[in-house]
Amino acid sequence: MTSANSLLNFTDADLRASMRRAMLFTAVCAVAGFVVLAFSLGWQTGALFVAGAVVSATGLYEWQQLIGIINAKLDNQKTPKSSGFVLAMFFLRLGIAALIIYASLRFLNGSLYALLAGLGLAILALTVETVRMLRF
Repeated sequence: MTSANSLLNFTDADLRASMRRAMLFTAVCAVAGFVVLAFSLGWQTGALFVAGAVVSATGLYEWQQLIGIINAKLDNQKTPKSSGFVLAMFFLRLGIAALIIYASLRFLNGSLYALLAGLGLAILALTVETVRMLRF
């Protein structure tokens, strides 16, 4: 099967599985990154990395929820959850993410680059999933 055929046959279930793998990849990288950074640069830098990774993982989760609602509406199916609830949770997550970032920068004296790296884990995970999808 060529890459073009696999893209044409990409289903909603494939998308959900891909998003779950991206969240798992983010979680594994967060744990591994914390261990490496905690031993090399201190626990506060590791904690900043984990804070960024948590924000990344919750962002992936919320996007998965929004994509599910959009796909259900496009397919004229009943939405699995109330779209208003998911939208409210999306904005609530944004506020909580801002609070996590603010609190971690305010109270942890680690490297800002560790926080940025943790925030970038979602992009890395989605890139890995995209490459994986294009290769098969």
